[in-house]
Amino acid sequence: MVFLQKPNPLRKRPSSASSFPPPKIPKSAAATPNDAVEAPETDKLISILAEAGCTLVNPSGPPCVPSDHHKLRRHLHHAFSFTENAPALRADFLAGLSFYIQSPRNLRRTLAPSKSDSLGSAGESLIRHLLLVPSIQLDLQNMLLEKLPEYFDVNPQHSGMSSLSLEDDVARLIVNHFRWLDFIVDPDAFTDKLMQVLSICPLHLKKEIIGSLPEIIGDQSNSAVVESLEKMLQEDSAIVVAVLDSFSNLNLDDRLQEQVITIALSCIRTIDAEHMPFLLRFLLLSATPANFGRIISQIREQLKFVGLSNSRAMHQKKLKGKSHVDGSEASILDALRSSLRFKNMLCQEILKELNSLQKPGDHKIVDIWLLMLIYMNGESLQKRVEKIFKKKIIEGCIQDAMFDQCICGLKELVQEYFPSFISLSEYLLACKEQKAREFGVRVYTSLFKEFTDAYSRQEVLGSLVTLVGSGVNHAVSSALKTMGLLVSDYAQELIPLSPHISGILDYLEGFNVENLHKVYEVFSQLALFARSSTDSNRSSFANELLMIVRKQVGHTDLKFKKMGLIGTLKIASCFGDANNALSPSVSQKSNCEEALEILKMSLDSCKQLPLALVMFYDELTELMDCKALHPTIMEWIGKHVGEFESLFLSDIDGGQLPVKESYCGLEGELWMNLDGDISPICLNILPLVSSSFQSTSVQVLPANFLLLSAIERLTNQGSLGGIDALLGCPLHLPSSKYFIGAGWKSLTGKQKQVVCLSIYYAANWIRELLNAFCTQIAGGFEFTSQATKADIIAKLLKRLRNLVFLESLLNYSIGRCTLSLPELHIYVDHSGSSLLNQIHHVMHVEKKSEQNITSDNTSSDKKRTRKNLSKACLSSDSNDKLRQPTILDVLRKAGAVTSQDVPNEYSSTFSSKESSAEPSQQHPSDFSEPMVIEISAAAKALESQRSKFRRLQVQCLSILTLSQHQDSCCCDPAAELPLFLYLLRDLHYKLDYFTLPSKQFSGRFSIAPSGFTRMTVNQFLSKATQVFPSLKRHLDTAICLLKEGNGTCHEHWNIQSASAGNPDIPMFELTRSSVSSLVLKEILHCFREIINLPDILMNKAILLNLLEAFQPVKIPDDFFSGVQLKLSPGTAEYLYAGAYLHVESVLNEACSFSFMLASESLLTLESIATSVQKFVDKFKEDNGNQMNSEFIKGALPILCGKLGTSAEKLLKHRWDAENLENGWKNKGDMVQKILRLYLENSDSTSAVLDKITRSSFSQAFSGNRMEDDSSFPTLNSATFIVWYRVLHERNLTVLNRLVKEVILLGKPRAHAQHDTVKDTLIKLRHSVNVVVSLVTLCRTSDKMTMHALAVNYGGKFVNSFLKVFDFLRAQFEVHKESIIQMVKELQKATRTIQTLCSEAKGLKQTAITSKIPATKRSMERYLFHVKALLHTTSSGCTFWLGNLKHKDLTGQEVSSQAYADDQDDHATEDPAAAVNETTPVSLASEDDGGAE
Repeated sequence: MVFLQKPNPLRKRPSSASSFPPPKIPKSAAATPNDAVEAPETDKLISILAEAGCTLVNPSGPPCVPSDHHKLRRHLHHAFSFTENAPALRADFLAGLSFYIQSPRNLRRTLAPSKSDSLGSAGESLIRHLLLVPSIQLDLQNMLLEKLPEYFDVNPQHSGMSSLSLEDDVARLIVNHFRWLDFIVDPDAFTDKLMQVLSICPLHLKKEIIGSLPEIIGDQSNSAVVESLEKMLQEDSAIVVAVLDSFSNLNLDDRLQEQVITIALSCIRTIDAEHMPFLLRFLLLSATPANFGRIISQIREQLKFVGLSNSRAMHQKKLKGKSHVDGSEASILDALRSSLRFKNMLCQEILKELNSLQKPGDHKIVDIWLLMLIYMNGESLQKRVEKIFKKKIIEGCIQDAMFDQCICGLKELVQEYFPSFISLSEYLLACKEQKAREFGVRVYTSLFKEFTDAYSRQEVLGSLVTLVGSGVNHAVSSALKTMGLLVSDYAQELIPLSPHISGILDYLEGFNVENLHKVYEVFSQLALFARSSTDSNRSSFANELLMIVRKQVGHTDLKFKKMGLIGTLKIASCFGDANNALSPSVSQKSNCEEALEILKMSLDSCKQLPLALVMFYDELTELMDCKALHPTIMEWIGKHVGEFESLFLSDIDGGQLPVKESYCGLEGELWMNLDGDISPICLNILPLVSSSFQSTSVQVLPANFLLLSAIERLTNQGSLGGIDALLGCPLHLPSSKYFIGAGWKSLTGKQKQVVCLSIYYAANWIRELLNAFCTQIAGGFEFTSQATKADIIAKLLKRLRNLVFLESLLNYSIGRCTLSLPELHIYVDHSGSSLLNQIHHVMHVEKKSEQNITSDNTSSDKKRTRKNLSKACLSSDSNDKLRQPTILDVLRKAGAVTSQDVPNEYSSTFSSKESSAEPSQQHPSDFSEPMVIEISAAAKALESQRSKFRRLQVQCLSILTLSQHQDSCCCDPAAELPLFLYLLRDLHYKLDYFTLPSKQFSGRFSIAPSGFTRMTVNQFLSKATQVFPSLKRHLDTAICLLKEGNGTCHEHWNIQSASAGNPDIPMFELTRSSVSSLVLKEILHCFREIINLPDILMNKAILLNLLEAFQPVKIPDDFFSGVQLKLSPGTAEYLYAGAYLHVESVLNEACSFSFMLASESLLTLESIATSVQKFVDKFKEDNGNQMNSEFIKGALPILCGKLGTSAEKLLKHRWDAENLENGWKNKGDMVQKILRLYLENSDSTSAVLDKITRSSFSQAFSGNRMEDDSSFPTLNSATFIVWYRVLHERNLTVLNRLVKEVILLGKPRAHAQHDTVKDTLIKLRHSVNVVVSLVTLCRTSDKMTMHALAVNYGGKFVNSFLKVFDFLRAQFEVHKESIIQMVKELQKATRTIQTLCSEAKGLKQTAITSKIPATKRSMERYLFHVKALLHTTSSGCTFWLGNLKHKDLTGQEVSSQAYADDQDDHATEDPAAAVNETTPVSLASEDDGGAE
């Protein structure tokens, strides 16, 4: 029996010899002739058979039949049907036969193959011949079926099979005689009788009969057979395989086939595991395009075969030595795999089904296996499977727990699929998305854990090494992370396999700092375990690693030295760990001695290279923060940093320098003395900088101090009391007179460099002071007294004021003296791109940087030139989507500032020799008086070199929680806002680092300091949570100051600046409104970035803390009007509502001050609404019972509606010049975002679009200029192109949404209501009106950008509109007038587009011509769709095609194609007369480029 293979419907009858093997008659039976003695009851039977030529009584064997079988059957049929006494003769024959076969021996004789009279060869049995006699067939069938129960085998074997052979099993012989009959006289009666007997048969015989049903019955009885088998299957599931076999071989029609599929699907839950493979194979091979979806859906829903046991049960079975997986599970996978390979359409349907699932709860464990099986079957679908896997992992649909149930404890099952899992893991680790890479890491570690054989583990390691060598930064990083996890858990097992991973060392040259850390972490751990091994081969691995890092550290190239430093410090961290219990062999040095030796070696090799020494200090500092080192090592570090005082400090007397000396001709003085006369020391910055041309020790000053503070904290229980004098000590800097008046102009180029570098090093020194001493207030140490803590807080605020002053001064100085600042830390390439690693610019430089120093004698020609250039830039910006990007565009998108974007005086790429020229030759503005500088303004000149500064650590953000109300004549918060603004900008930069993934790297954060890159988002948020309430406080303060205006006490900043020791330089001032606006902007931006972080949803506590910090005083009861909500304080919905209300109030206030602030507020509102949606999606399933259902149903639409209202308010607000900040210039992107928010969140987008284009937009446009529009003042000449593009985009989006709606309405099951159809047609009409209005505007405008947008979006609109013609055709009879009018209206736009295309070709406007082919194809298809619509509907309309005259946009004929004989039909010239019920439908075709 061939299982589950559909036979040919035209089944051929097999030969009798092969179908009915001759049974052997027992000798005992043959030797007893008395059983064959004639009896009166059989006389008539024998006589009738004898007349037909058949000998019934044959002592030597079975009855003999004549050689002419057909003659025998004809004779018997004639005798029983057409003779005079046929009924009686037939009755006597059947009675005799019934009596004769009562003897078991006689029954076997009649069932045995008979011998022919002439040849004597075995043929068909007597019963078989009699069954082919039509007149007695049914009676004989019933007779045999009634005899069947007498021969049931009462002792079947345990396997369910009969204990008798076929020759001895009479029941099976009887059934065998019913197979392949030439005909069946009464199939229904025979089938009914057979089914009755079948229901009482033993299991083995029941399976035999069910499997033979396709060979016994005819196709006309299939329905009865299916129904009977369904009932039997419900009573006894053990026959399911035989039933499926029978169903497979029955020739069923479509209805019965669907019924059979339904029966099989109902068995999935109840069937035994051993039978499941047969059921699945039957279902999948019986699938058709009509039932693909149903079968796949039911299999996914009900099949449970792998992963049911939890990890504890698997562990217990492992301990007992039992295999968790049995053969049935492997057979199920094999059945699925073979079926999917046989039918490729099944794979397509499965992928379609899985791709359509949205909710994580809808995904099953079987989905993972289905994807893996499809992945194995061929390369054609592998890419698609990989993409689905990645998508599901990113969306959280496929989770770690599901995967663990597929692999953990199932080694035997997964063995065959091991290569596919490896291949899929490689793909996941190469993805850019972090969640996909994390899942790939999980797969690798699970495979390594489950497969303990050497071959499998070598395959895992080999795959990881391949990824490490790929050169893709995120893939390398993830592969090394996986290596680190394996080493941490299986170090001893990996040592013998170390030759397989040592090839990673060949790729070190291409790694960034972060990956170098991971590499050496892996090899250091292996080396540590290898040293503890007595095996000499293993211990040699550690020696080889030490030899490699020593060579790298001794290399003269900084690149290789950097690699060696990371390696040596990682080795030192492993070998010198105080908690390390491993010890090397007796013949080797101790681990501590080895660590101390390589540290000394590294330090000695870096003394001549300041950057290398900086890196050594920074890495060593981070090492001490992460691990507890051996006391011997700590003692050595303490001795080394003890040299800090002799290197960088000098003694002072009474707060004054003991001796006043000049350095490079510069006088020095003490700045920023917080301790006054009691300060015993000062920091020698000026002397060190002046001597730095011979010695570069000052470059390592910040890193050295960082190491000093770290060792002080670790050796004094976290206290910095031993070095607290450094917090208040003064700085020896150049005299402040050089920054005032003619002092700067009197300096030479070298002196200017010394001055700038002194300020630069001073700023970085203060940064490190803040990093160090903020730990004293952030940690809340018990040993710190309240007075000491208050003193530290006061000094920290003063130092922050010093830092703001110094960087403003440095920014001013760098703008007047071009200088490339030295690097003070080693950069970490965040993006992994060698190109971006060379760019030290930032993304926060504005598009048009304003020069701080301007020349008064600039000529009017230059002004006109700049004006023209600005217009060109505006045109270029508006047309940026229509031109091919250049390499400079790519760099600008990456956040880099090119030389074309930054004025020359801000460039940092000039060499020191170039910058040493006289200032009069480079900066003519030096002759003018210094301008007034706003202290809160962004340091634009420094932005390009900001990455070289020392980083402020996260703990410095705690200063935002502090406040100082002293040394001032009154409490003016404006004097403190510049300090908080500085920290808010730093928070902004840090958030940018986390929110800009690999797709978009900024110049600032493509390179980041070592250590910061190893901080996760959750770690950062945990440390930053404490500042959330302070953000709200500063936000409210800024709003209050904006309301009060600019009036303030100007002495506040100066008094507090003087108390901090800042020199009196009068060029700096503080504008109250400016600093308040910037603080408000930064707080809103930071709030928006934090709430948009994907990781924040994983930590609900941090999210709620953020929302709680931005709560209003009270939430009004009518905030959610129309929704019955009872918000409980403290719940997520309450906090979201409060935060939204508070930011909305900020927006209302900001409309009175600044367009920029109002826009930032609107974007923040959008982020809150988006976060609500994400929060609901994330927690709805887990916390569905706890969340307010009314909030889920009603709050989101209400928030969206309020968001749209706020956007409309901004668009309709009349902004004066004071609130616009440089007018509408460069406001296009923001207006675009606001307009999109307004349209997306409107009640009826199509109606709003129609209203705007018909009234506000069209009426505001007159010729080439824009007039004032009372509805939308933001619609003007500067923003017109932005509005035009957005309206086109949203209108196309609305149309595509309508297309989906009409497709649903057109489905057979969708019963469209008349009102629904009418509303849909109205929306379509609105959409057509919009595109017509927008395209028609091109007739009165000569802007190429506008024409290009019209051609591009017009063509896309027509292409999408084609998809609604089926719907229009179905509704034509009811809504004929509106449909025809819609077609006529759209033709106005298509004719204008044709004219635009013709003109663009003639003028060779490539920005437009590239869009013409697709647009032309769409309009040509539109023409024939209209023709088909009118042709297939009995509308009474006629349709004809004509040629358009070639006219320009003004309607004038083009002279080159004007015809002398003007006899064309003028109907084609009227764009409004295209379709009419009384006139022919005119749609022109293309002729010489001027047609439609």
